Amino acid sequence: MQLLMSLFALATVLAAGLATISIWSPRKLWVKVGAVLLAACFMPISYASFADLLSKPKPVALEWFNRSMREATVLSARMQEGEAIYLWLQLPDNAEPRYYKIGWSEEVAKQLQQAMREAEKNQGGLKMELPFENTWDTDKPMFYALPQPKLPEKNGEEGGGDKPMVYQHPGTSA
Repeated sequence: MQLLMSLFALATVLAAGLATISIWSPRKLWVKVGAVLLAACFMPISYASFADLLSKPKPVALEWFNRSMREATVLSARMQEGEAIYLWLQLPDNAEPRYYKIGWSEEVAKQLQQAMREAEKNQGGLKMELPFENTWDTDKPMFYALPQPKLPEKNGEEGGGDKPMVYQHPGTSA
């Protein structure tokens, strides 16, 4: 959300700068007034367009800031055959998840479906490797399931310990 407000502030400053230039230009009054009105109309329209984009998935090809990211956690995925693959990703350095869209590919959809089944079977997570890199290397899968998490120790000790757990009745001292 902070990035949205920064971009809107930048657009507003640029529109105000253009309006200021038009005011000081040697033109007729109606041209100057028209330029200021156009700049004033630009500001709410730019805010509305930025706000509308918040609910739409971002194409991975347009992700410039996180282009070098090595992997991301897949929180959810939805495949719409022939159209796109929609992903809800948790990026490592961001608190809130992001919504992305990958162009439809049957091979990628199969990889994702297989990794989702494996993650469900392992009761583990699902990762996406190089989420924002456009590559022609189709040999290496984009999606993979994390291994099954380690089960807790049976005797309740973290180190494993060699001593068995002994029940001691309350009120008796050892």
